[in-house]
Amino acid sequence: MKRSRLWITIGIIALLSAAGSAVALQVQAAGAQGTRGRAYIVTVTDSTGQSVSREVITLHADHTMSVTDSAQGGPGYYFTSELGAWASKGRGRIVGRTIDFDLPPSPADLARLDFTLTLSGDRSRLAGSVTVTYFPTDTADPLGDGGTVIGTFTLAGQRIQP
Repeated sequence: MKRSRLWITIGIIALLSAAGSAVALQVQAAGAQGTRGRAYIVTVTDSTGQSVSREVITLHADHTMSVTDSAQGGPGYYFTSELGAWASKGRGRIVGRTIDFDLPPSPADLARLDFTLTLSGDRSRLAGSVTVTYFPTDTADPLGDGGTVIGTFTLAGQRIQP
């Protein structure tokens, strides 16, 4: 009886080790295929071509996304950095969605930013657009429909190299 329990325990440990090794190999393979995180510095322009701000867009390996905008500290608006997620849509095409919160003295609301991005073949450049939609902080679902579209802006920039 004791001997069969020992073999069952050894078998379970072996299966868990094999499963852990398979996961580690998949993570390594994903890294080898270029899914590492990347950061880009971009210029944001409005519909007239006027520069509105500069941003650092970081596409993290775990498919989270963070954006820091040069305009977030005022003087016209005060808002937090943007946090969200991104997904690949094939051949260098990426969609992303982030949320930020307005800070006083700005009105109490939040913004959803929907990104459509295209990477150059060598992934050194990024171009695309972002649509900004505002929602009331306490009453609206920023992941649903509705809100007030503030505008769509054009983005273009280059990868930040270490």
